[in-house]
Amino acid sequence: MGAGGPRRGAGPPDGGWGWAVLGACFVITGFAYGFPKAVSVFFRALMRDFGAGYSDTAWVSSIMLAMLYGTGPVSSILVTRFGCRPVMLVGGLLASAGMVLASFATRLLELYLTAGVLTGLGLALNFQPSLIMLGLYFERRRPLANGLAAAGSPVFLSALSPLGQQLLEHFGWRGGFLLLGGLLLNCCACGAVMRPPPGPGPRPRGDSADDAPGEAEADRAGLRLREAPPGGRTRRRLLDVAVCADRAFGVYAVTKFLMALGLFVPAILLVNYAKDAGVPDADAAFLLSIVGFVDIVARPACGALAGLARLRPHVAYLFSLALMANGLTDLSSARARSYGALVAFCVAFGLSYGMVGALQFEVLMAAVGSHRFPSALGLVLLVEAVAVLIGPPSAGRLVDALKNYEIIFYLAGSEVALAGIFMAVATKCCLRRSKDTPPSQGAQGGASDTEDAEAQEDAEALPAGAEEPGSLQALEAPSPGAGPGEPKEAAEPGVDPESV
Repeated sequence: MGAGGPRRGAGPPDGGWGWAVLGACFVITGFAYGFPKAVSVFFRALMRDFGAGYSDTAWVSSIMLAMLYGTGPVSSILVTRFGCRPVMLVGGLLASAGMVLASFATRLLELYLTAGVLTGLGLALNFQPSLIMLGLYFERRRPLANGLAAAGSPVFLSALSPLGQQLLEHFGWRGGFLLLGGLLLNCCACGAVMRPPPGPGPRPRGDSADDAPGEAEADRAGLRLREAPPGGRTRRRLLDVAVCADRAFGVYAVTKFLMALGLFVPAILLVNYAKDAGVPDADAAFLLSIVGFVDIVARPACGALAGLARLRPHVAYLFSLALMANGLTDLSSARARSYGALVAFCVAFGLSYGMVGALQFEVLMAAVGSHRFPSALGLVLLVEAVAVLIGPPSAGRLVDALKNYEIIFYLAGSEVALAGIFMAVATKCCLRRSKDTPPSQGAQGGASDTEDAEAQEDAEALPAGAEEPGSLQALEAPSPGAGPGEPKEAAEPGVDPESV
């Protein structure tokens, strides 16, 4: 993919070097979602050495997940300022350094700061940029690419947990943390392949003395939110909070908050629930493996399904169906006591859970477009962090207080099903109704009223972002033609903007 490769004006390449980016995104997604759960195999050894309880030790994973979700806006700002590749390289070093330093910890507080904060921040600085770069390389095959990348989560979870157990048995928890820190250096290798797709015209050099760090990459990746006027000073919005005023983004954010309250609860409580039902320990642990195996197959399969021409414009409804299926699975299995019923629950849960995992970021990309996806993703992860810190801990307290798992499954299923119903109804009623409303004269130019006012005030123009095919944004308002200051390459090839 040199200077003669596909141009930015011709759209994302949908292949080529994009497959290497997809492979790196697969690895990063596996580390981001699998690593905090895999660390739990060391908890008993940590409890013994530090004389702490399970809840105190489990804060290591909780802090790691909180950093992964809660630092989304920080990652968005860094990606906009420096580009994806430098942020990922630094993130890989931080993640590795956190685990290496944790191997020398003498107190739980030191574990919280190293394995929790430092490693969690490093994983966050890898996870979000990898998804951004994946969206820049794939458009027509983007649902399939998202599904394949999301499959890294169950694959790595299935591999990292046994690996951690072997490291614990042979080297102890300190040696295991040290070796896992070395393993996380692979994040740096993944970051190195995140080369931005070539832009229109001759490809600029990223290390040019005339470019500020990351500016050439941000230009090629479409991450720069403002262009400098002729003779003016370059000014960029590092975090586009104006995306919060987007109706499609608001619907998605509320859906994700409701979903995160209950989606992870059944998987966390499943093993203990099975043991309380009289299932042997080995068989109870195997239930999570069943969920993982089904999840591995479901994610790429659902991604391929969502990429079909007839289904892709309705990907929001497919996401709603996956959420409702997951919620109904929890509700119908709340009284499952036999091992056969629990196996059936794991198959259904793994299928619907995999569908949700494969579609969640595809729906967000379709809702806001690739040019606003970095900021939107950071803000959504922050919303999800709040829900994750509320849902699973509250479920654990209810179990301790009530000694009853049935109520927890009812609550979790209701929350996830409500998220699916809300997504479907809001998409049908609110966003579809906006499509039928004729655009006002002030809407012409491809920007919101707020953005137009800002552009007029600053004497700057926002770069045009091509409308994503089948996007929810298209349901909010018809896409107007390009403004007079916008380059023609920004429009989708083969699409007349005035006819959309």
